[in-house]
Amino acid sequence: MRMPQKQFRFSNYIFSLSWTGLLVLIICVPLFIKLGLWQYNKAKFKQEIQASYNASLDNEALSLPDQLGNLDEWKHKKVKLKGHYETEYQILLDNQVEESRGGFHVLTPLKIEGRNDYVLVNRGWIAGGATHTEIPLISTPQELVEIVGLVWVPSKKIFTLESKAQKSQWNTVWQHMDLERYQNSVAIKVLPIVIKLDTKSNAGGFVRNWQLPADKIATNMGYAYQWFGFAIASILIFLYTNIKKASNQL
Repeated sequence: MRMPQKQFRFSNYIFSLSWTGLLVLIICVPLFIKLGLWQYNKAKFKQEIQASYNASLDNEALSLPDQLGNLDEWKHKKVKLKGHYETEYQILLDNQVEESRGGFHVLTPLKIEGRNDYVLVNRGWIAGGATHTEIPLISTPQELVEIVGLVWVPSKKIFTLESKAQKSQWNTVWQHMDLERYQNSVAIKVLPIVIKLDTKSNAGGFVRNWQLPADKIATNMGYAYQWFGFAIASILIFLYTNIKKASNQL
């Protein structure tokens, strides 16, 4: 059954309200705006990370205290510490791309000198093997090393298709950096942060392009404007299809 249209006359034009069109408009416009804001916020978040990264490059490296306190205050801070790498609990973060090549990020726990604490150090990117299941050989310094790098606090909002059984098993290759899961999986005390090894450090590092490419931020902004454009287009189409010029007979 076709729903009746309600008409309104404005000077020489008639607005015929289509309830179906109005329903579609009510659904689509908020959805498009929400998607646009999502992409816009992603771009702004990346810009903030980049700004924090750039600012930290000129700052003096801080010593890592025994108690970190508020983790948010340590985000993107430059820190310096000494210790020994412990490869027994080393993991590889999968699906990392560098110049269109697939590979891994190498995360190795470091026993902090003079303490019982460990901290995960992201030593950078290495290329994957000939097959995806082939684990590349990783060289690790055995001597005392000095680490200089930026603090990264991994997000706790993780989407994964892994089952609980898969999560409970120890694997060298991880799909996501789930720090809480890692802390519960190892027999060492690990701080709730990861240090991204500085690009100038020689402490067993690999490829470390921590800066966010400008095109990634621009891509998110482009998507945001696209979704906002869809919202505006929806309103204009709704008005165009519902407003007609009145005939002389009316």
